[in-house]
Amino acid sequence: MKDIPKVELHLHLEGGAPPEFIRGLALEKKVDLSGIFTDDGGYAYRDFLHFLEVYEAATSVLTGPEEFARLTTALLEESASHGVVYTEAFLSPDFCGGADMIAWREYLAAMREAAEAAERDLGITMRGVITCVRHFGPDQAKAVATCAADTAGDFIVGFGMGGDESAHTPADFAWSFDCAREAGLAITTHAGEWGGAKSVRDSIEALGPVRIGHGVQSIDDPALCDLLVERDITLEVCPGSNVFLGVYKSLKDHPIQRLRDRGVKVTVSTDDPPFFRTTMTREYEGLAHTFGYDEETFAELNQTALDAAFCDEPTRDKIRKRLTQ
Repeated sequence: MKDIPKVELHLHLEGGAPPEFIRGLALEKKVDLSGIFTDDGGYAYRDFLHFLEVYEAATSVLTGPEEFARLTTALLEESASHGVVYTEAFLSPDFCGGADMIAWREYLAAMREAAEAAERDLGITMRGVITCVRHFGPDQAKAVATCAADTAGDFIVGFGMGGDESAHTPADFAWSFDCAREAGLAITTHAGEWGGAKSVRDSIEALGPVRIGHGVQSIDDPALCDLLVERDITLEVCPGSNVFLGVYKSLKDHPIQRLRDRGVKVTVSTDDPPFFRTTMTREYEGLAHTFGYDEETFAELNQTALDAAFCDEPTRDKIRKRLTQ
């Protein structure tokens, strides 16, 4: 499973920070983050909302472009070690200078340089999807969208939203998504992880995404599943994350195969892998063990992911060759 070439579309840059990397930065800066780690060195949190607090605490030691360059390198090294050949990482200007345009450009340059080095040295290609944070509010999202629109191009290819689904409504963020779309960025958004099928439908109607982050609770609304198929919307499914956080009791209960049976396009990703004690290898192993997925099934999932990727066609052609090697 480790050696199968993989495409990952749902990976938060900060959420992919290895605990030892964050601990090391905290020691360098003499910041006490001991409360966010378990005895065995992982991240410690009680539930999803506490996870968001721990996530933000961990990012507090990432205070400059150099740290984000190091983080990008660490993330891509880990992904490449599990066979990932193409990844779209969620990047948050909120955590990179507070969505200040000048600061954001400096952070972005550092991350892009690290990504280009990883592609040269490790054979993994990365593109960035800018995300606003839902519980930071619509006004802050406008600043993030402006950063995204200003730096859209061959590296920054998409715009989306993460965070607490119970905060605000999708329609509150319509301006930001319109701004990003007008700049040529493809659209995704987190929905249907905690907010139910209704959150997916509301997001589709208000924001017009071509992908949905998670979206797994769509299974509870057959008409919504039909709508996903009709509009050719792809779900960025993160099975290990959903089970770890308790969205579903076990992988056996997870709807990924039921969604596929209904004709919904799904892909496989890790979300925030060290937080959820997962890797792309573990995701594949779990799906193979639970649902009997074989190499042909994984090839189909990776082709679906590549088709749904936000990169340009020359990059897609390059990755397609990697998948068939």
